[in-house]
Amino acid sequence: MSLELLMTAFGLVLIIEGLGPLLFPNKWQKYLFELSTQKQNVLRRLGGSLVTAGVVLLIIF
Repeated sequence: MSLELLMTAFGLVLIIEGLGPLLFPNKWQKYLFELSTQKQNVLRRLGGSLVTAGVVLLIIF
């Protein structure tokens, strides 16, 4: 994997992650508050699911 491809992917992640707070700051703030009140077990499952989905996408493409 080249550094250029890695930086391109990282840039896309930053753009996609920044769209929520840029376009919907009030909803984003409520979302983060709701997320912060969740139990650690729920957050671990969410994180594990996201990592698994990312790995599957990397393998497929």
